[in-house]
Amino acid sequence: MSNCGTIVLGGKGNGFEAEDWRAPYFNPTSDNVFMLIGCSPKSPIFQGFPEKKLPCHNISGMSCEEYMSCPAWDMVGYRQPGLSSGSGPPMCCAIGFESVKAINLSKLECEGYSSAYNLAPLKLRGPSDWAYGIRVKYELQGSDAFCRACVATSGTCGYESADGGGLRHVCICDHHNSTTNCDSVVAPTSASSSVRPKTIGSLILYFIAMNIRFKRRQ
Repeated sequence: MSNCGTIVLGGKGNGFEAEDWRAPYFNPTSDNVFMLIGCSPKSPIFQGFPEKKLPCHNISGMSCEEYMSCPAWDMVGYRQPGLSSGSGPPMCCAIGFESVKAINLSKLECEGYSSAYNLAPLKLRGPSDWAYGIRVKYELQGSDAFCRACVATSGTCGYESADGGGLRHVCICDHHNSTTNCDSVVAPTSASSSVRPKTIGSLILYFIAMNIRFKRRQ
């Protein structure tokens, strides 16, 4: 991935793509801008150009116009007064993830890409201060309300396999897991509840417990 200090060209394959089973729950946030670099006029994102309006636009206050002011463009010799070379498509095109659903440089016929996300409410001076990378969100249907209630009771929002397949929300608390929040009444532990939900927090609790047991044995 390129940033303000380094432009990486000649990339092939996936830059970012969520597997089909993960896509409904795991995707980049809406304030993430993907800047595609050196795309072919035959790229799918330019279909219908020049008659059709280009999909490139400013996202969360970040644009290719600003990005191309980075010093790294001088080193690769791509900086130009404008974003277009002649009457062709622009050298850099800023899009949201929803426009393409996957950053696959081979399929998009692009030489490289960069990605940055908004750090609001911080006011940044320019692309050298941007946060480069891909910020993703985990979301099941109704996640916002569930996670707010969970976090408000000192829990950690997560998910686990549901009976009959699929996923369901789980609130990970200090001494138990809940399907509502940490203030809810704890039901008796059953064999089916022994599977730990998928969060980093649960692994940390496991290793702490193992460490305490080891010290007691000593």
